[in-house]
Amino acid sequence: MDTASYTQLKKLAKQCTDGKRRLAVIGDSATQQLATALRGESVRRGDPLSVYDADYDQMEALLLDPDSELFAFTPDYILLFPCSEKAKLRFYNTVPAERTHFAERELARLQMFFEAVRSNSKAKIILPDFPESEDSVFGSFALKTPQSFAFQLRKLNMLIAETAANLSHVYPLALGAIQTALGREAFFEDRTWYLAKMAVRTDALPAVASRILDLIAALSGKVKKCVIADLDNTLWGGVIGDDGMNGIRLGELGDGPAFTALQRWLLELRRRGILLCICSKNNDDTAREPFEKHPEMVLRMEDIVVFTANWENKADNIRAIQKTLNIGFDSLVFLDDNPFERNLVREMLPDVTVPELPEDPAEVPHYLESLHLFEAVGFSEEDAARTAQYQAEASRVQAQASFVNYDDYLKSLEMHGEIKPFDAFHAPRIAQLTQRSNQFNLRTQRYSEADILAFSQDDGYITRYMTQADKFSDNGLIAVVILKKTAADTLFVDTWLMSCRVLRRGVEECLFDNIVRFAAENGFRTLTAEYIPTAKNKMVADFYDRFGMTPLGDGKYTLNLADYQPHTTYITVD
Repeated sequence: MDTASYTQLKKLAKQCTDGKRRLAVIGDSATQQLATALRGESVRRGDPLSVYDADYDQMEALLLDPDSELFAFTPDYILLFPCSEKAKLRFYNTVPAERTHFAERELARLQMFFEAVRSNSKAKIILPDFPESEDSVFGSFALKTPQSFAFQLRKLNMLIAETAANLSHVYPLALGAIQTALGREAFFEDRTWYLAKMAVRTDALPAVASRILDLIAALSGKVKKCVIADLDNTLWGGVIGDDGMNGIRLGELGDGPAFTALQRWLLELRRRGILLCICSKNNDDTAREPFEKHPEMVLRMEDIVVFTANWENKADNIRAIQKTLNIGFDSLVFLDDNPFERNLVREMLPDVTVPELPEDPAEVPHYLESLHLFEAVGFSEEDAARTAQYQAEASRVQAQASFVNYDDYLKSLEMHGEIKPFDAFHAPRIAQLTQRSNQFNLRTQRYSEADILAFSQDDGYITRYMTQADKFSDNGLIAVVILKKTAADTLFVDTWLMSCRVLRRGVEECLFDNIVRFAAENGFRTLTAEYIPTAKNKMVADFYDRFGMTPLGDGKYTLNLADYQPHTTYITVD
């Protein structure tokens, strides 16, 4: 997404009304202009934030007081914004003999803030790293001696990264990367710092606000899940149908390195869990040949989830890919060198992200990297295995076509699974599902790993996760239910979500049956629930109706467990 100017964001900020999500901004520098940029950028994106802007340099006062205005605001996110210049002043005020442990003391101070937030709030902390700030006291030798500020600042950033890796409510923000991209002079201005104590100059604030909102969007479940790529002059130079496999440009000749670099980047996205698909106007066998035989191709057929090469229009082909993957159009990114094809997809599928690729292939990799389309807030082994899971789903779709009776098809899948209470091992995946799942999600509550562990240890809650596998693949953990005890004989469904890739296989019926049976056996008589509509979860608007629950109005439901009728499913539960 292109950034607006600060002047434009300032005007948009005046239109910012209370939004669904709440962000508190607190730092040891002046953050008023940053808060304004965040309000304006949230309006520009069509999803206004409620923003609380703390007074200058009030981190200790507000974060360490459980009754402070900060916690009274009940933020969903806290932008903790310590700056390099204040860290430099603290370093200069440290006696030389103690400077070698400066980074550890700074980390301890931040950890005190982390713990205060965990104790007094459910907010997620967004913590920028410390951009490089050279004092030239030691010159390049600064990188070798622990007595230098540059050495300690780099050490501090590494310590923060290592600490955040073990804290489920702290999410780093690569502020230093923004300074590197813009240049130090465009990012920081000495005069602005000395006169106004602003750690980021005004012209750079839109870029900073944009990256912060990218991260908040990812934390809210708005993530890109799939890249759909063209082939000719996109993944390789030339036209495979005209030039032949030996004539396309890859590797080290001509502009081949640029196409190879793009493929390497896409491969790393695939390894991170982003799905890769192909949508090309080509003969299928001709388009596949480089993936199977070209020695300098980085991507291979096993990296591709859905391979579509035909002469139909690309918008229709993308619709077919989306239907196979069963993910939202706004989760898709389409790459094509042809302006006509890009415009076609933009017009016919406006929710799909279509970057305006540079004409020069050498500029494409860096341009795509600069868009920050694939912000991640976690990573698990299941992410790395996602391609295989969706390839298996494509095989299931083909297998289904050979059955006349759908029940016979379900029986043929040989499905089995587990339904168990939450545990520490599965907590990261469960938290990730609450943060990413949008379509099959009845209340769309977002929880951190710490929240999930707390639920698992609280006698006031009953938790369940479900795994599912069949003869094609192991889908892993695919459903999450959190039940809250609201009375001696009543349970409320706080969270019910499921991966859309296992729809219409009886998973939800199997899980509902299991929960009702468990509740009845343990003395509960009533199950209550709520459906909170969002722009993305309309597919489950009638979920509780389908399971025989009585609507009470305003999305609320109730069920007398004695009246519940179990379902026929073809899943063996361990």
